[in-house]
Amino acid sequence: MKYIGTRDETIKATASQAILKGICPDGGLFIPSRIPKVNKSLSDLSKFSYQELAYEILRLYLTDFTEQELKYCINNAYDSKFDTQQIVPLVKKGDALFLELFHGKTLAFKDIALSILPYFMKIAAKKNGIDKEIVILTATSGDTGKAALEGFANVEGTKIIVFFPEDGVSPVQKLQMTTQEGENTCVVGIKGNFDDAQSAVKSIFTDKELSQKLEQKGYIFSSANSINIGRLVPQIVYYFYAYLQVAKQGEIALGDTLNFTVPTGNFGDILAGYYAKCMGLPVNHFVCASNDNKVLYDFFRTGKYNKNREFHVTISPSMDILISSNLERFLCHIMGQQKTKECMTKLQNEGNYKIEIVQNDEISGEYATEQETYGAIKQIYEQTGYICDTHTAVAYAAYQKYKNRTNDNTPMVIVSTASPYKFTKDVMVALDENNQNEDAFALMKKLQKVSGVTIPTVIQGIEKRKIVHTHVCEKNNIKQFVSNYLLK
Repeated sequence: MKYIGTRDETIKATASQAILKGICPDGGLFIPSRIPKVNKSLSDLSKFSYQELAYEILRLYLTDFTEQELKYCINNAYDSKFDTQQIVPLVKKGDALFLELFHGKTLAFKDIALSILPYFMKIAAKKNGIDKEIVILTATSGDTGKAALEGFANVEGTKIIVFFPEDGVSPVQKLQMTTQEGENTCVVGIKGNFDDAQSAVKSIFTDKELSQKLEQKGYIFSSANSINIGRLVPQIVYYFYAYLQVAKQGEIALGDTLNFTVPTGNFGDILAGYYAKCMGLPVNHFVCASNDNKVLYDFFRTGKYNKNREFHVTISPSMDILISSNLERFLCHIMGQQKTKECMTKLQNEGNYKIEIVQNDEISGEYATEQETYGAIKQIYEQTGYICDTHTAVAYAAYQKYKNRTNDNTPMVIVSTASPYKFTKDVMVALDENNQNEDAFALMKKLQKVSGVTIPTVIQGIEKRKIVHTHVCEKNNIKQFVSNYLLK
């Protein structure tokens, strides 16, 4: 398996090289030269544990990793750091099936990929004779940052720098990052939004002058964002696992089709599902669920991608994104490198592009307003007693809209991306407006009482922990900050 660039197919790399580089030299992203087919039956796969299933999927993509190396990565990633042996349990509440991806140490779906990425990096560096220190540059809209910090903290041979929007994450998300310990960690709040941070990080990767200076100092850059193919590929596994769990629970028979609704900002999570479908998983349709920043909703309806619009800070902050990086990969798969390059150039220069959209039976867009998100949290709770976070609520509201619009009765899995405890205040306000004036951390005890779910150990007393990281910089000074930090 080779990896090629989304803007230039002559850019080629092995899996380990693509993981180390993070991004192509021309700013494009690595994609597999072909999407492999699973060579075992669904019946065979249904007998596997999550770890065994992960091996069956990952070995098809990471072909320069040995069986021993892959199993080392998988068994170290998916262990007791998750609070359930299933890793990603599937629960049925009312007419909906929720795939809970938040049972890792940072209570968000990013744990699935970022628990294994440091092990991929470690082996990839050894394979390619890299003796320099790897600097992980990461932009986050809330969840990637903490999951990456948790994965790379004190990992020998690495440093990690995380940029997050200072005023655009939840109180828990912010404290998860700013209280992170580890000699090799650095967390920086920026005066801007996620798109500002992501654009700056991408530009650093393609800055040859800065890269040369850092190489002389013994550093090379890589990424823990989903622009890194090593972040994306592990996410394919849980789509297969979800399907097999739905069958085991008797909701479908093996071979029947299934739908997924995915709350989406950077388009990585849903793209992993699309890869699973291309590999042979019987998926009928994906609903791409957006919040008020509905750039993807508009794209799938009109074929026009336009980031020149008002940016909304919402109660589902991990989706507050106007430049969805992984859409570039999807475009390349359906249009090829030349047209993708033209679109990305136009996006960079003019802030928009348009494609001749073919009626896509595989993915459609829906969105939920903030009020609809609040309403979905309350509705699910009142009907089933189940409490979901704000991002999952966006997906649930989008699912309802899709169902009403299409009358599609195919069983639907809602991808639940975070614990409600990460967004306690907004969840509790959705249940009772009188909670508006209460402290977010005091409300955790109320949430515990109404949900019946104990406050996760990893965030108990987080508001009392020592703030370790206090860096703040202007959005235009991110590159300068990195240079000063590493070359001091």
